[in-house]
Amino acid sequence: MNELTVIMKKRIAVLKRAISIAEREEDSFPEGRLRVSKTTNQTRYYRMMDTGDETGEYLNTKQKELIRLLSQKDYNKRFLKCARLELYKLQSFLTLYQKVQADRIYDDLRMERKKLVEPYILTDELVAAKWMSKSFKSNPYKSENRIFDTKRGEKVRSKSESIIADILFELGIPYKYECPLKMKNGQIKYPDFTLLNIKTKEVIFFEHFGCMDDEEYRANTMNKMDTYRKNGIYPGKNLIFTYETENNPLDIKGVRLMLEDLFA
Repeated sequence: MNELTVIMKKRIAVLKRAISIAEREEDSFPEGRLRVSKTTNQTRYYRMMDTGDETGEYLNTKQKELIRLLSQKDYNKRFLKCARLELYKLQSFLTLYQKVQADRIYDDLRMERKKLVEPYILTDELVAAKWMSKSFKSNPYKSENRIFDTKRGEKVRSKSESIIADILFELGIPYKYECPLKMKNGQIKYPDFTLLNIKTKEVIFFEHFGCMDDEEYRANTMNKMDTYRKNGIYPGKNLIFTYETENNPLDIKGVRLMLEDLFA
């Protein structure tokens, strides 16, 4: 389902809920309609009972609730007319759009033909697949320490990293583990995870700092963060991180909520 379809379906749901509320109120308003007369110093309200009445009944300040209800009644009538029309147009367009999407031509091809064709429109799924298909040489440092399995069938260096990898996999967030990242001075860093935000097409780096009790580890972490900053990689922009100590383990629920929020 592409982004436009999602947006339209969300709008349709909003309209249906609002129309339902407005329809429940439709028959509860008092008779008549509200006329508002505004001068430089004062605003006056009148209750109009029929189309031939050009003046109406004056409503004083003690009748605020009646004034409010008549105003709401006018809004209700105009809202329902416009919302029903918008809902009809959206539903009609969505039905037609889902039948004639140009990118479905590629989706409907057999796999043998897909391998031979370069699509003119890249869907989110195709963008993710193309990004994931680019090979890279992972961090060679102590590769024997990769002993923890992930649901995607790879090996990582810690239990917490395997948990994070599994969350990314479950949420459908494309990621690469220890993918090389070249700094401005030519130095190569290996972020724990390199993520692709499918919606924005942005690359986000994800570091997990798992030994923050250790003084040397903390110093190395600060140096790494400084290096990232000098290379235009900033927390809250294109860098996210988690951390843990012996007494404060990885907040698994918090990590999932963070990723759901950032990549929704």
